[in-house]
Formats: sequence, C-alpha cells, structure tokens
Amino acid sequence: MLSTLSRSQTVISLWSTGKIPNDLQNRSIREKIEVGNDSILRISNIVFPTLSVYLPATPSGAAVMICPGGGYSIEASGHEGVDVAKWFTSIGVTAFVLKYRLPDDRLWSNKHEVGLQDALQGLKLIRENAAKYKINPDRIGIMGFSAGGHLAASASTLWPKAKELAAFENWPSADVCKPNFSILMYPVITSGPFKHAGSFERLLGKTPSQDQLDRFSAEKQVSELTPPALLVHATDDKGVPVENSMMYYNALRQLRIPASMLLYENGGHGFGLAKKLKGSVHSWPQSCHQWLIGMGYLQ
Repeated sequence: MLSTLSRSQTVISLWSTGKIPNDLQNRSIREKIEVGNDSILRISNIVFPTLSVYLPATPSGAAVMICPGGGYSIEASGHEGVDVAKWFTSIGVTAFVLKYRLPDDRLWSNKHEVGLQDALQGLKLIRENAAKYKINPDRIGIMGFSAGGHLAASASTLWPKAKELAAFENWPSADVCKPNFSILMYPVITSGPFKHAGSFERLLGKTPSQDQLDRFSAEKQVSELTPPALLVHATDDKGVPVENSMMYYNALRQLRIPASMLLYENGGHGFGLAKKLKGSVHSWPQSCHQWLIGMGYLQ
C-alpha cells in the first residue's frame, strides 16, 4: 500500500486495489494533470485516490489532512495543496494532501458520496498510522479550500455516520474518522441563498432532493460532535460569499463549540498559499499558526 517517492514524501493508496467504493470500473478515463496560464496546477478525472505525506524535520505531534478546492470539477493541488503542506512542515506539522475522487457519473455510483468516503478513509489511515509518523492521534485536523472546504466541513459534521457511507476496510468505530479540528478556507458551506451553485450541481446534479441539499448543507449538520474550527474568508470573495463561513461559525457558536473566524477586507477567492498573497489576506498563515498554538494543537 505504501510507496516511497523520496525521503520526505510518501504516497498512500486510500483503498486496496479493486476495493474502491462505488467504483463502476470504467478504466477508459485517464487522470489529467495540467498547469494553466495562471500557473495553477489542476488535477481531474481522478480514478485512484491517494494521500501524499509531507514530513517535518521535527514533528510536533500535530497533523493536518489538506483538501484542495476546485468546484468539485478539478483539484487545485499546488497553491491549495502541496504548497500548504510544505508550509505546515516548516512549523512542525505533519501534512497529508488528499487527492479525492470528484463526482462523476461515468466513474462512480452515488457520485455525491465518493469525496466524503475518501476524506473519512484518509482520516482513518492517518490515525491508524499515527505512531509511524510520530503523530498524536488526538491532534489530527482537516483543512479544505473552497469546495475542498465543503468536503472538510462535511467530514467534520458527518463523520459519526461514516459507516453508512461505505464498507470501510478494517472498520473499528466511527471515532477513527473524527477530525480533532478543522481549518476552512473560503469554504462552500450552504445550499441556500448564498450557495456556490456550480459546486452543488457537480456534487448533487441538477435536480437534487431537499434531503440531499440539507444533508450537504454543513451548517445544518453541525452537532455536539463537530470539532472546533478556524474559518478564513475575504469579504470581497465573488466566488463563494463570505456568508458561507459566517453561517458555519454561527452554527458552531450556538452549540458552544470553539470557533474562530478571520475575515479580511480583500483578497478575493482562491488565494490559497499563492507566491504573492495580495490584499489583507497575506497574513493568514501566521494567524493560522497562532490559532493552532492557542488551541493547544501545536505545542
């Protein structure tokens, strides 16, 4: 299951060969990796989901699984994935970049389930391998950007129902899938008036049921079992309205779950960890670092 790429990176297959949940076995579709004129790395047509591991020189015991965004049509795995992982290792956090399956009727049955299956399986594998990577199993977080933020929020709220989603390998209990905290970057959250229509159409199709819309509106799924969160958003975001973060924050606060929110005047959408962070969002990594310390996840 493990294959070493270099001294600092390992790629873990999420599922044993031939046992990927909901797989329609269409191998005519090939994974696509490209870098556009905007220098953004994009991955699509993902058939074999993986975790890429980034190890710090001095592990602190904290770990984060990163879900890149891309509207559930691609994954922006550079500035919202690998670059973020490398930054985490610089502060002692073991980082895992999730390459999750995207909703695609050609590849998967019940396409709305597959990304969440991969996220929960990724958390399970990280916790099961905690000793190997010198991780404290009580300090494993999930981070997501835009639609990846929706995936991270869904994993944070729906993890107690993980067993319903797939025949997970070597299943012990739902707790093995629990993220201890979440970091949600300009996340897609709601299917209501402030929704990001493209993400929800890709995920649920053009005619979803109200039950599906409610199930994947993360603010409606917050419970006493939802972990603490840090939310980061720019108020001039024209892709995903800032109200998405506000709604999730308010849902957490109503249940007295620790929540912090960094709102920036400008920065737009999709800034991630770009080489040149423009506007007031340029300081978000430092603020995130301080939040991890203040919450006791990074010691």
